[in-house]
Amino acid sequence: MSEAWKIRDQHALYFLTMRVVFWLDVFTRQAYRDIIVESLQYCREKKHLEVFAYVLMSNHLHLIVRSKNGTLSDTVRDFKKFTATSILEQIETGNESRKKWLLSEMAFAARKHKRNSNYQFWTHENHAVELSTNEMIDQRLNYTHQNPVKAGIVDNAEDYIYSSARNYCDDMDCLIEVDIL
Repeated sequence: MSEAWKIRDQHALYFLTMRVVFWLDVFTRQAYRDIIVESLQYCREKKHLEVFAYVLMSNHLHLIVRSKNGTLSDTVRDFKKFTATSILEQIETGNESRKKWLLSEMAFAARKHKRNSNYQFWTHENHAVELSTNEMIDQRLNYTHQNPVKAGIVDNAEDYIYSSARNYCDDMDCLIEVDIL
């Protein structure tokens, strides 16, 4: 893993990108998206994670987060481990039409790293960028919220329900409560 993308200051504000191995489009299924949403909410409530922005795309997740208790790396590790285990279990036991292919790809990815057993869901890096200036914060917040617009999924950022762009608008239903920047 590149030294440039590590979480160094456990109390700092970070922009993170968590990517599914081989950019597999896993989050096209509601069940898998629900696991991410519920896990983020759990981390906010029980693991002292401040979530300022997020967007869940078909194969990756962008976050702007900070740890209230200085355990950001541990929280991210636990989040990735839990979500990977839960989603893999859902793939194996649920009604997944791409089950054989997805598991084959994730097994192939796991063989490349000693720390994996059978499957690898997330890549090991988090592409962590410490946000140390207001300009950096504004740029990453805009990037996060504009991701589905640039992908051609929606015309307006707030129309994408798997994004905190809705939290930054008045009177919109939101999936996750966020800490407004």
